[in-house]
Amino acid sequence: MQKIDILIKNANELITLKGSNFPRKKQEMSNIEIIKGGSVAIKNGLIVDVGKNLSYKAETIIDAKGKTVMPGFVDPHTHLVFSGSREFELDWKLKGLSYFDIKKKGGGIFYTVEKTRNASDDDLFNEARVRLDRMLSYGTTTCEAKSGYGLNTETELRMLKVQKKLDDTQPVDIVSTFLGAHAIPKEHSASRYVKIVIEEMIPRVSEYAKFCDVFCEKEFFTIAQSKKILEEGKKHGLLPKIHADEMFDSGGASLAAKVGAISADHLLMISEIGIKDMAKVGVIGVLLPGTPFCLMLKDYAPARKMIDLGVPIALATDLNANCYVENMQFIIQLACFNMKMTPAEAICASTFNAACAIGKQNEIGSLEKSKQADIIVLDVPNHLFIPYHFGINHVEKVIKKGCILK
Repeated sequence: MQKIDILIKNANELITLKGSNFPRKKQEMSNIEIIKGGSVAIKNGLIVDVGKNLSYKAETIIDAKGKTVMPGFVDPHTHLVFSGSREFELDWKLKGLSYFDIKKKGGGIFYTVEKTRNASDDDLFNEARVRLDRMLSYGTTTCEAKSGYGLNTETELRMLKVQKKLDDTQPVDIVSTFLGAHAIPKEHSASRYVKIVIEEMIPRVSEYAKFCDVFCEKEFFTIAQSKKILEEGKKHGLLPKIHADEMFDSGGASLAAKVGAISADHLLMISEIGIKDMAKVGVIGVLLPGTPFCLMLKDYAPARKMIDLGVPIALATDLNANCYVENMQFIIQLACFNMKMTPAEAICASTFNAACAIGKQNEIGSLEKSKQADIIVLDVPNHLFIPYHFGINHVEKVIKKGCILK
């Protein structure tokens, strides 16, 4: 009998997400591949077998009777590294101030930029480490992390280097994105800053980031500026991502399709043309329901329409000083209640499709032989309970690369 490190057995539901190397769309998002009474065998940090009634000699046996076992959550859109907090903005939101009103009053991105620029590397590391620990406790085992609160070359590089150090020293895997084009800093004109991003920042950050992102939005970066930045990033090996159509239908979704972006994110105000453009070339829509929730907006991204028209959907927290949430379970709950996604669709969007949105689907996002053993055990009898019983942490155990961390 083969000896392994860990055997998880008797899961009431073992959600494997098995069956695809491409982001799932339409009905495929509901096919999460559940094995009743399922088992997972783990050795040397990898999954060696998945099935029912597996027989192995294991150093550790986890009896998951009555539990749900599934891949660890993948959070494909976070602003992990920043300093300070903006809880004072809540009173302004409650008084009816908009995102742009708060920006004019001295809150918003520029408040966080000032705090981040003035923070030491150790401060940035330690603050982000606390967030990562909290993310892990809620079942997130991999995340994307953006720069973007530096808005100068020095601080953007510092943020990316802190992310690299975090990736090297703590359990959650981090994939880095360069977001120097998060806002236009007060000390520069738009044209001058775009030139700095293109000529100075991109060549220097390319060794620390996998993706290049831009906030394509009214009062931030235009379609033309965004295209110029993303195309320059591609020349340096940075794959395009884009903050698109969050507050207004700016055409960002269509731009994502034109530049071959791996994802377009937010999409609250996306047009039908934008949806069809994304679907045609397979751009993943990363939806962030925590953002309209914390901004107290009526409109959420039209997830049902996007799914029906063939856009593969992923979910993410948008963790940042404005949307301060590390809990992907809560994001699944918001997706079901406020965007009418089914629990199965939301789980697919938080695991396999989320892995696709950061180019990691061959390693994580599903429970299959030879994939990394990133697995969570939830104290719920089935996947429907994740959104049904809200407001608590369902995670009982977290296994990362074959190590039991919780």
